[in-house]
Amino acid sequence: MVDSKNEKTVELLIKAYNAELETVMNYLANSMHLDGFRAKHVKDSLAADVTEELGHAQQLAARIKILEGKIPGSQAMQWTQTSLQPPADQLDIVSVIKGVIEAEEGAIELYQSIIEAAEEAGDPVTADLCTTIKGDEEEHRREFKGYLAEAEAMLV
Repeated sequence: MVDSKNEKTVELLIKAYNAELETVMNYLANSMHLDGFRAKHVKDSLAADVTEELGHAQQLAARIKILEGKIPGSQAMQWTQTSLQPPADQLDIVSVIKGVIEAEEGAIELYQSIIEAAEEAGDPVTADLCTTIKGDEEEHRREFKGYLAEAEAMLV
């Protein structure tokens, strides 16, 4: 049973766990779906990020367990990443890049919320874990902002 002081933190950790697993599915799908020579770097980056995002989910699951929360199975998940769905046009790397940036920005905000909740609960371990993961998400966002600038420059 989750200690009442950790309820909010665990709730947010579960939300982040869900988002990381959804990101894994969408990064995998997009890394396979895109075509064209311009898509190579984006595809390679997404494929590499699948492993990192799955690692984040594993870390979050471990923390949920330590805080005596219940790690949700697939039927308890809610999928919401509409902007990360593979586009109809397999050459449309811009929509995928924008979807990644949107997902990373959402993740950064969520991790900041977890950090704050963990600090309020007196849980520096969760705050530290989520600070590290937040840094990873900020790095991904920066990388894809660079891809977006390059892709948009090629469209002009």
